[in-house]
Amino acid sequence: MLAQQSLLSFRGGKRKVFRCLLFLSAIVFYPGSSFSQSGGGTGSAFTARLMNLEAAVNETFRYNATLHNGARQARIYELRSDAPIGWSVAFKVEGSQVASFRLDSNKTQDISIEVNPSPVARPGKYSIPLKAISGMDTAALTIEAVVKGAYAVELSTPTGRLSDEVTEGSNTQLHLVVRNTGTIALDNLELSAQAPSQWDASFEPSKINQLEPGKTLDVTATLKVPGKTIAGDYVTNFSVKNPNANSSAAFRMTVKTSLLSGWIGLLVILLAIGIIYYLIRKYGRR
Repeated sequence: MLAQQSLLSFRGGKRKVFRCLLFLSAIVFYPGSSFSQSGGGTGSAFTARLMNLEAAVNETFRYNATLHNGARQARIYELRSDAPIGWSVAFKVEGSQVASFRLDSNKTQDISIEVNPSPVARPGKYSIPLKAISGMDTAALTIEAVVKGAYAVELSTPTGRLSDEVTEGSNTQLHLVVRNTGTIALDNLELSAQAPSQWDASFEPSKINQLEPGKTLDVTATLKVPGKTIAGDYVTNFSVKNPNANSSAAFRMTVKTSLLSGWIGLLVILLAIGIIYYLIRKYGRR
């Protein structure tokens, strides 16, 4: 009888050891099923095709991610981010910005993630943890944003003055200054102008191939004012831009009548007065 009890105790101990080994192997080889399950199923998976992007500090980082619901029932997922202070993160599903959404069982949803760095963020690599939370189940994803600097350009004049005078029917030259105020070199900057009707504007140079950070370049703008332009104030908008940065300056031009036009106008007035006086003298007594 004692031998039989010992045998049963030994067999029971083997079963306990076997169960412990089975539990440990499940944790080692299937860790997701132990911590991600919520009401059955295999849990959630939050992934991104490109997890590391590089851009300027004044650009938007855009990531494409997918969220898979491996559970046996539909779930409501809440999307959260832990971005650095001053940064903003937006989640978009089918073009609409969302904070949470419903995902059916065994379905996968594409999620667009837009990250805008803080304007004062320094160049470097930043990690942004993301979470999709549904009950006790949390799917985590970490993306990286590499800030390489900022694009910025400024258009002005050497003295800061943005007004001048010009005579009708003549040309005038304006001295402009293009300055790279960012921390990244600017390539293929183009200059343009929006001038009053029938005015003509040209630049020398008309295109800047490259401008290093902190550097300036002098540009000469030539304005041609057509004849018979009415005296007064006119505004011309000068612009410099490339795909990454742009700047504009509104220049006020005061048009004056030429001396010859003034004399001609005076002669016309005197002639009109003379004709009226002649007609009065000739026909006034009748």
